[in-house]
Amino acid sequence: MAKVKHISLVKPTLETPFHIDFSWWRQNDQEWSVYLGSLLGPEYAQTLSEVKGDEILDLVDPQTAEVKRVDVIQYFLATHFADNEGDAEEGSSLVESIFRVFLKNGNSPLSSRQLGETLERPPNTILKMLSGDRVYRGLRPILQQDEK
Repeated sequence: MAKVKHISLVKPTLETPFHIDFSWWRQNDQEWSVYLGSLLGPEYAQTLSEVKGDEILDLVDPQTAEVKRVDVIQYFLATHFADNEGDAEEGSSLVESIFRVFLKNGNSPLSSRQLGETLERPPNTILKMLSGDRVYRGLRPILQQDEK
């Protein structure tokens, strides 16, 4: 039996939280680990080459002490971008800038309004891009359907 995809009929608002949906990456991009690994730079190349399969690590949120179970690439991305000083928001496009904000904050959900404040860009522009038919870099809203 074919798996049916359910499309949410709830339209995101300026307050809808978004995040990087790493499961979207796994389902939609055969080279997801190569791309995400390339963001880390050469200092991680050796470590990533030694990773076997989908190793799971504990990632602790420094603000809330919440522990999330993430795969090793997500762990390295979160710790790499959180540890590096400088603006993670310095992307070549709005999509890249938003993506890097989520990497820097450990993929904690943010609304279009919060992203707009962080990036000094109009929240409506961010919302329009993130809530369209196309999914960019796995940036998706967190809707009640996602939480089930």
